[in-house]
Amino acid sequence: MSRLTATDRERITALFDRHLEVGLHHGAQLGLYIDGEQVLDLAGGVTGPDGGDETTETRHVLFSSTKPYAAVTLHALVDDGELAYDDRVVDHWPEFADDGTEKAEITVRQVLSHTSGLNRGEIDDRPDLWGDWDAVVEHLETMEPNFPPGEQPAYHALTFGWLVGELVRRVSGTAIEEAAAERVFDPLDMDDTGIGLREDEDDTVATLVGFEPFDRCRDPGEGLGKNAEVAAPFNAEEIHRAVIPAANGIGTAGDMARFYACLANGGELEGTRVLSAETVERMTALEAETEADGTLGREGRFALGFWKGGTTVAPYGTLSPERVFGHAGLGSSVGWADPEENIGFSYVTNGVRDGSYEHVARVNALADAVRLALE
Repeated sequence: MSRLTATDRERITALFDRHLEVGLHHGAQLGLYIDGEQVLDLAGGVTGPDGGDETTETRHVLFSSTKPYAAVTLHALVDDGELAYDDRVVDHWPEFADDGTEKAEITVRQVLSHTSGLNRGEIDDRPDLWGDWDAVVEHLETMEPNFPPGEQPAYHALTFGWLVGELVRRVSGTAIEEAAAERVFDPLDMDDTGIGLREDEDDTVATLVGFEPFDRCRDPGEGLGKNAEVAAPFNAEEIHRAVIPAANGIGTAGDMARFYACLANGGELEGTRVLSAETVERMTALEAETEADGTLGREGRFALGFWKGGTTVAPYGTLSPERVFGHAGLGSSVGWADPEENIGFSYVTNGVRDGSYEHVARVNALADAVRLALE
């Protein structure tokens, strides 16, 4: 029997609906699994300012909530013994760095924990090249670390996905978007999720809207810049069809909650195992923490491809437990797993709010509602 009563579901649904009523976004989805059982799969509002009704199948740009999908694809290769976390990147990708250089010592672990020093470069500001994988890889090969590898946690907003994606391709011989489908999306029946759109898929992705932030409630030195400006390129079809494994996952909250339900349960869901329990434990252990991230300028706790709970900015509830792990995407989406409570949670919207206050406030309200219901 579910630990979530009918009354609990009504209260969470009412809060979800209230966010739409007050205009926090035009459309949204909420997915929730408890003990491996789907207990909520909500949708409401419209797909954009002039869009049709939002449904649970409406596909959204997931921004950085894509990163764990790419990371788990790489972790699956570790499970298979194809590479190890402390391998140097150049061991699998020789063109990545010249022998004897600081860059040549960067490890897979450092890439996954945002401590490689390659947090951003010219390629971040070249959306015209994001659809050209070879051009992106060439830029990564010529980049130099902004920080000594292993010393400064600095969020890799875009480079994370390309670094992980090229490692997957070098090790497995399969492009990241195909490998993620084979190892994550297809086994878990995440039928509405992919990294970018394929040629045979129509571009019916929900329209993103960047709302003006409440400037008095945020630190202008935090984050990636003005959300509306950062989000704008991601409404273009060419970006939807590119492969940006750190930022252009296309999917639903229902699928994302399913993904986290699997990880909350040690890598297995409904008889399908994606990762070993040992690998789940290793990849979600704390690897790096900081009071001032070198990119975002705020506190952070990093696992291998995931954000850990336990900070004031973690979007997993106002009293975010340290054990919780997941990821958020540019003021519009979040997914997380609580292995102790066996919860998989996802909230996805088409309204991009300030990520360090407004978005965290709305997602924490829903996370808290879930936790209160289970007490």
